[in-house]
Amino acid sequence: MPETPNEPPRTIVLADSDSRWKWGALTARRLIPESEPQGFLLRGRATPSTRQLADTGAAPGDAPVETTLVDFVHRFGRPAASPGAADAGTVIVLACVGHTIQAALHGLARAARPGAPRPVVVTGYVGVVYEKLAQGLMTRHGADLVLANSPRDTELFREVYRGAGADDGAVVGCPLPFLGGTPYDAGAVERGERPHRVVFAVQPSVPETRAERLYLLRRAAEHARRRPEREVLIKLRSRPGEHTTHIEGLPYQRLLNRLDDRPPNLHLRYGPMAEVLDGTDLLVTVSSTAALEALSRSIPTAVLTDLGIREPLGNHWFLGSGCLTSWDRIDADDPPAPDPGWLVSRGVHPADPDDPTEGWGEARARLTDLLDRARAGDLAPCAPYYTVHTAPGHLPGLLARHGLDPEGAPLPGRTGPAAGPLVRVVRGPARGAARGVYRLAAQRVAPMIRRWGQL
Repeated sequence: MPETPNEPPRTIVLADSDSRWKWGALTARRLIPESEPQGFLLRGRATPSTRQLADTGAAPGDAPVETTLVDFVHRFGRPAASPGAADAGTVIVLACVGHTIQAALHGLARAARPGAPRPVVVTGYVGVVYEKLAQGLMTRHGADLVLANSPRDTELFREVYRGAGADDGAVVGCPLPFLGGTPYDAGAVERGERPHRVVFAVQPSVPETRAERLYLLRRAAEHARRRPEREVLIKLRSRPGEHTTHIEGLPYQRLLNRLDDRPPNLHLRYGPMAEVLDGTDLLVTVSSTAALEALSRSIPTAVLTDLGIREPLGNHWFLGSGCLTSWDRIDADDPPAPDPGWLVSRGVHPADPDDPTEGWGEARARLTDLLDRARAGDLAPCAPYYTVHTAPGHLPGLLARHGLDPEGAPLPGRTGPAAGPLVRVVRGPARGAARGVYRLAAQRVAPMIRRWGQL
């Protein structure tokens, strides 16, 4: 229904993985704290489980609804008078991979009518941007707001758009929405409230090889043996069989069985990262965004150089941070010290736990202006840089992956309302079985084939 003067704008989040749901839901809440976002999960390989959604710490009041991009555009690209459609008081947060965002922008642009009210579209990045900068940014162009996570990223994003001759007016800087939280209490261990806790935040795809992952696991175990009074936690993203944004072919849970002598103070840990950080004295990682969460709380943070400083690892992004170190230095109790200037340039600084919207003033002001223009019918349809004229050899294939033709219209057989009850009864179990087979192939069969290839 159309928004009334006493109602907050409606917020809708479309996500395609657990980490992107976390970013999208928290971003919606930072932009419009008085509105509880309505969640939609893009059906696919990385669709998160209920447990994964709970572990993000950004679980919605109502369970997110699985959908396809065609169905999502059909629902929220319709005229405002249609039941359930998005109106001029609606904010859509696209928290997906770049090519999905581009397809959604084209689908919504085609459905919009010049001079008529429409929803405001917001997008951005889940964490640090250390690869495919231009590729990812160009697929996000056309959104009303493109959120940059730091002063440095804000300028980089605008530079890319200007360099392509594209409008850079949608770029606005704001912190990552999951930074902040309870500040680090360095005296908790001395007061005997808990043991000294070292947390190794692992990543699904970094590093990639078995040897490198076993090396990191063994060094964590060695540190636990050296310091039996400490608690060493391996913070995991997913359980075997669950999928994240990136495929994890070698889960640490299984590699842990390769350790000959597992120390009793080495534990696996699931759960929201925010809860784990509440009792952390040192966060260790290769390049996880968890490092930024820890730094925003002033928790000592170590970004490992043991495997080198390499672009595929992502730890090159932390050059100049003062956090680069090794397990040898950690074993010697020589913690790194972050550089204050670097933290400011990357949008990381101690946040006010009582004000979750701190640093979001500019983005919220821009959104308010966009909503006013949308209500007045003064907001033109989304205008992505990629069109059949600027990228005729790229855009049609990109859109076809999501069931859209080069003009953003549903391909034959891919349009219409969501399937009825009988079709859902049949498709639901089949879809779950197919997803299970895919995950089995990705996590068990593919690594086995890679090992055979190395023989």
